[in-house]
Amino acid sequence: MHKKQKLQGKVIAITGAARGIGLATAEELIAQGAEVSIGDIDLELAEKEARRIGAKAFHVDVRDRSSFAQFIHNTIQHYGSLYSLINNAGIMPMGTFLDEDPALADAQIDINFRGVIYGMQLALPELLKNGVGHIVNIASLAGRFALPGSAVYSGTKFAVLGLTEAVAGEYRNSAIQFTAILPSKVLTELTTGTDQASKAIPSVTSQQVAQAVVSALLKPRLFIAVPDYLQSVYRVYGLLPQWVQIAARRILSDDGILTKLDHQAHSGYASRIHNLTK
Repeated sequence: MHKKQKLQGKVIAITGAARGIGLATAEELIAQGAEVSIGDIDLELAEKEARRIGAKAFHVDVRDRSSFAQFIHNTIQHYGSLYSLINNAGIMPMGTFLDEDPALADAQIDINFRGVIYGMQLALPELLKNGVGHIVNIASLAGRFALPGSAVYSGTKFAVLGLTEAVAGEYRNSAIQFTAILPSKVLTELTTGTDQASKAIPSVTSQQVAQAVVSALLKPRLFIAVPDYLQSVYRVYGLLPQWVQIAARRILSDDGILTKLDHQAHSGYASRIHNLTK
């Protein structure tokens, strides 16, 4: 079967898809012939982008289980089935652990982790009923290399990796596939103001992450790093003594995202996610 034919007509729902990685993924999947449902808390923007790319937009607040359930229901009602859910919605505040607004910490746990739990629990029964399907969770390499200046974010991404692996283990005898995508620094609104951060942290585009999602759907793997060569790097890193890890991090200035953040450039994104706590 031609690769494009494998996703032809497959119904795929994506959260946080009005912009960034989610939107790029929607475009890549539509190019593969998939039927795409994009969900976002910003319905107006989601509908605008959906009209442009040929998708269907629905409101979803992944922090609210009933809202997420409605998104899944709307997708199935509109397209008639569901093949894949891509849990993409996420936020990443930056700042020291003790200075972080508790409300922002809660928002990260609710969006980055609890929302993934909700999505998996709500989509899995439909996939199991159909006897086939694939859940893709957008995690982060911060879930392997915890970043100073984003402690709670890193914690939520560690949690997503553990959740993905554990649930995949529970359903390993089924036809349901599970993948966690681990991008490095992605050039989106989220990372604005980090241009002077450690040059050792490789940057990737939303399109590269989207291509990794498509690759996972075509040829399933449990974990996929973006760029792919970092797959080997984090495996080797885990074998190193702690003192070597610490020394390497100092050389690479992994705290540069915090110490060199351009707060003015980052203010638009910071303001938008702060509004989620109100």
